[in-house]
Amino acid sequence: MPGAAETYIEPMSHETFMREAIDLSLQGVRANQGGPFGCVIVRGGQVVGRGSNLVTSTCDPTAHAEVTAIRDACRRLGTFQLEGCTLYTSCEPCPMCLSAIYWSRIPEAYYGNTRQDAAAIGFDDDLIYREIPLPIAERQVAMKPLLSTEAHVAFDEWAHKADKVAY
Repeated sequence: MPGAAETYIEPMSHETFMREAIDLSLQGVRANQGGPFGCVIVRGGQVVGRGSNLVTSTCDPTAHAEVTAIRDACRRLGTFQLEGCTLYTSCEPCPMCLSAIYWSRIPEAYYGNTRQDAAAIGFDDDLIYREIPLPIAERQVAMKPLLSTEAHVAFDEWAHKADKVAY
C-alpha cells in the first residue's frame, strides 16, 4: 500500500494505451483538427507513435489517426516496418488504415468504437468495404489501364535491381 507521500502510477496495460488513443481523439475534436479518431503505437511498453485525425486541418484525406501515428512511429524509429509494435486506435480502422497497418507489418491492433459506430455519426466506410471485392469494371471509381508497357519498365528494373530494399 503506497504511503501518503507516494503516488500510484497505473501500470502500462492495453487499457492504458487505449485511453491515450481515446484522449488523442478528444483532443483532436476539441482543437478542430479533424474527425474523432486517435491512435498510439507501442513497442516494448513505450509509445513510439501518436496520431489523431488531421484530415480537415491539413486538407489531406489520408491524414487519418492510424496513418499519422504510423508515420510518426516510423520517423521516430527510423524504419518503414513496425514489427513488434501494437496499435491502439479509438475506432475500427477504415480500409485505407487497415491496409497501412498491414503494409507497416504491425501484427496486433486494438480498437474502441466499431465501424458501425462511426457510420452512425456520419463516417461510413461501408461503401469502400463493399467496393473492394467488386470486379474493377463494377466499381464506382472508373479504373482504366493506360500505357502498361511503358509502366512495366520500372517493374522490370526493380525485379533486376541488385541493391533494392525489399518491403
